Amino acid sequence: MKHLIAIQNELKAPKNAYNSFGKYKYRSAEMILEAVKPILVQHKCLMRLTDELVQIGDRYYIKATVMLKTPDDEFTVTAYAREDETKKGMDGSQITGTASSYARKYALNGMFLIDDTKDADTDEYHRTTGGETETKAKPKSSKKKDELIDMIVDLAAVKEKKLTDITSMAGVTELAELDEARLQKCLDWLAGL
Repeated sequence: MKHLIAIQNELKAPKNAYNSFGKYKYRSAEMILEAVKPILVQHKCLMRLTDELVQIGDRYYIKATVMLKTPDDEFTVTAYAREDETKKGMDGSQITGTASSYARKYALNGMFLIDDTKDADTDEYHRTTGGETETKAKPKSSKKKDELIDMIVDLAAVKEKKLTDITSMAGVTELAELDEARLQKCLDWLAGL
């Protein structure tokens, strides 16, 4: 377990990508992998990522599994992402690829204790809020809405589209201003490109 603890402590996977559409920084699974590979070599550890298509009820999910083998132990973390039954403008492989990227990112987050939230104690929190601890009014958010925004960001990167083009098309300055139905329309449009 000492190797996993050391890797979790040493790994720095900052949010270096900027979503100009949603006006926030983010990290992708690829960014996490780029940051962790040299640390794995240093600790003589092996990591493997696999995907499996599983059916739960009448829906299909991608089950991403991260396996970490250290000199002393083996650890496994899984995460799931649901495939949409259909996605306008996307073929089956694109639907699966989007779900795979999402599931892999969250499996890696679980393995390496990467938190995607902003804590009130972090420097980033104080820079972006001026250190204020009061809750400011902001657009209503939900888990589904956040998932749609993440999928748009990921697909925009794959399609090499600027998020500002998408927000302009939607008539907003950031993705968070859109409700779930309008986010879905943006995702469908992007998938059809």
